Amino acid sequence: MGRRRAEPIEVFRRDDVPEQFLWHDRLYLVREVLTYWREAGQWWKSLAAVTTGDALGASTTGSTGLAPPRAEGFTLVLTPPREGRHASGEPAPDIPAAVGPLAVDDRVREFWRVEAVPERTTNSGIYDLCFDWSGGHWHLIRVED
Repeated sequence: MGRRRAEPIEVFRRDDVPEQFLWHDRLYLVREVLTYWREAGQWWKSLAAVTTGDALGASTTGSTGLAPPRAEGFTLVLTPPREGRHASGEPAPDIPAAVGPLAVDDRVREFWRVEAVPERTTNSGIYDLCFDWSGGHWHLIRVED
């Protein structure tokens, strides 16, 4: 029977593959990785919010629809078409370029379905582990015993 969870866990990897995880102060040993998949959330919403200034608490203004960002250490640079060029050599459109500590949260999550066994037992189960790249955290999201 499967049970959904959303509990934080610690995962120990070897060569980027989960090898062990700690859940409720109990160590689980991964016997086999059954499947792996990766999901990207609606990254385009984060990008749209950054380009319109919404992510930084600004309103949209001006002919370009862009507002100066209010985040500290962030500068908006407008590159004139004559200076900006595509790789093909054609002039680039008048698009602002971000300079500074800006990251677009693409909400990428990795999922690992593993067969694992609690330490000192022989009863294995199927566990879905999730790593959220945005927050840098692991969660146990599903258990099948």
